[in-house]
Amino acid sequence: MTSRPIRLGVQVQPQHAAYSTIRETVGELEQLGVDILFNWDHFFPLSGEKDGLHFEAWTELASWAELTSRVEFGTLVNCNSYRNPDLQADMARTLDHISGGRFIFGTGSGWFERDYDEYGYEFGTAGQRLDALAAAMPRIESRWAKLNPPPTRKIPVLIGGGGEKKTLRIVAQHADIWHSFTAAADLPRKLGILAEHGAAVGRDVSEIEISNELRSSTTGEAEAMLEAGVTLFTLGISGPEYDLEPVKRWLKWRDAQN
Repeated sequence: MTSRPIRLGVQVQPQHAAYSTIRETVGELEQLGVDILFNWDHFFPLSGEKDGLHFEAWTELASWAELTSRVEFGTLVNCNSYRNPDLQADMARTLDHISGGRFIFGTGSGWFERDYDEYGYEFGTAGQRLDALAAAMPRIESRWAKLNPPPTRKIPVLIGGGGEKKTLRIVAQHADIWHSFTAAADLPRKLGILAEHGAAVGRDVSEIEISNELRSSTTGEAEAMLEAGVTLFTLGISGPEYDLEPVKRWLKWRDAQN
């Protein structure tokens, strides 16, 4: 167990909904007391009608920065392939300032081939995309140190993915939060591998917050994740009408744990 507070992040998936509905949902979620609001970085829906309504992630986050006043927010997760690393850093710093220091830089290597094909990015292999993420992170951190004005805080970095050889090494080197979809029973092994990577790069990985997706988990499964070290729980909700009842149930559970 950890002394970190248990937090709930809600991913408002930017699919199948009018932007007015997304805007209203973001406001309701902040009022309900969620800790973090996320979207995702894709160009087309990931479920339902494949050519349904959809919005772009980063421009949406600029709206959220002004719509909200308390919650942290970010992308679960940004696709490193879609934007130059120095540009990503500058965009992140700008959102940090717009929001008064509430932006979380969530990132990953990318995986949705349709995005790449339709928007003209080279898909390559999973290994190549992870290598590109590993190369991008030092550039992003370096750019943050050069920007004028600098970020208002050390922007938290969330890295998503469960790959043991490459992803967890990038997490050990650069992340403040590690996010995955790992089953509770597999978490001790994954965290052991993360610790090995940490030792190799000289990092105490106990500094890293562990985040996991709830999906259709029971409270018992969530408690098993908590026992394994998860303190940030995420829940995805989709348009056209965002159902907030599961969010309310998990907020009660969070409050009971805290």
